[in-house]
Amino acid sequence: MIIINKKIHNLSHKKISKNALKVLFRLNKSGYQAYLVGGSIRDLLLRKKPKDFDIVTNATPKELKKMFNNCRLIGKRFLIVHIFFYSEIIEVSTFRKNCKNKKNTFYKKNNNAGMLLADNNFGKIEEDAKRRDLTINSLYYNVFNRNLRDYVNGFYDLKKKIIRIIGNPETRYREDPIRILRVLYFSVKLKMKIEENTEKPIKKLTYLLKNVPKNRLSNEVIKILTNKYGEEIYKKLKIYSILKKIMPFPFSSHPKKILTMIHTMTIEAIKMLKIKFFKNKKLEIPFLFSAILWNPLLIYTVQIKKKQKVSFYIAFSKSIKEIVNKLSTYIYISKNNFLLIKNIWKYQIKLNVKNKIIKEKLNKDVYFLIKNFLFLRKKIIFKKKNIK
Repeated sequence: MIIINKKIHNLSHKKISKNALKVLFRLNKSGYQAYLVGGSIRDLLLRKKPKDFDIVTNATPKELKKMFNNCRLIGKRFLIVHIFFYSEIIEVSTFRKNCKNKKNTFYKKNNNAGMLLADNNFGKIEEDAKRRDLTINSLYYNVFNRNLRDYVNGFYDLKKKIIRIIGNPETRYREDPIRILRVLYFSVKLKMKIEENTEKPIKKLTYLLKNVPKNRLSNEVIKILTNKYGEEIYKKLKIYSILKKIMPFPFSSHPKKILTMIHTMTIEAIKMLKIKFFKNKKLEIPFLFSAILWNPLLIYTVQIKKKQKVSFYIAFSKSIKEIVNKLSTYIYISKNNFLLIKNIWKYQIKLNVKNKIIKEKLNKDVYFLIKNFLFLRKKIIFKKKNIK
């Protein structure tokens, strides 16, 4: 372990959440060990504003529940405590260790592919540090003496701008394939280089992402594609052939020309999501997926029209159902979002969005999506003409 004192790291309590400090001081005064850990420390050292403040302690979830009336136990795979304050939620977890002793109440459990299904065996801070994902996310801050504890050379990696996974990379990716996405995400977000051994097994193990529950995988993919680094992350996912593994449809089931059109449409949609007027985060998912699937939708429509000898509109409606069903086998999207996607598509051919009557009939959010999707299509058409 390396102790980094406040003269070197220069972390200030002024930049730490008051609620997080309250929890830390209360735990320490009650005789427990408690540290600020993870992303908040990393971001403060990089002079960025942390999104949230996570705490780790040797107090068990049951002990935490007795101490804090404003808390709730959540999670099955990892049991953690959420402490609720008016303006934020402070996440508190208990030190964990790797253990295969199934006689314990809490134990580590893996499936046949090596994926971690449960990991609730509690331990010491030294053990907890080694089972975290990245070295730069495994720094512990003590609020009393203001020292940083570093068990995995995370401070060094942060200074040298290196993304390094803790432990054997292949084993860690098998335990939780989402770590592959996290490594790529942080390399883009923090503009850091992925360490050689950390990067080596990624392409070989991307197929493991199929084992991740659809809901969790969808949340992670959507989260990284709809933030301000979305465009760069999307390109990185493409380089490592991850999109083909996550969504074989549409990213590996079309000819090259069609795939190029899908990628162009997706990148332009991600760029639009960066624009400030997309304040309603709920609209990002339907907008993104309506763009990803627009070209496959048109192809299916033409195919159905020829085979079944029906009108374009009937073929278009049938194609929507088929496309939606295909996507739902790989990615979880709520019924409400699917409904919004269908509306975006239907109104592209049914009505002129500028018509005042349409605006009066439609919900504001639906109108917003239809109008901006039309703008996206015009943008793509204009781009193609310029290229030619």
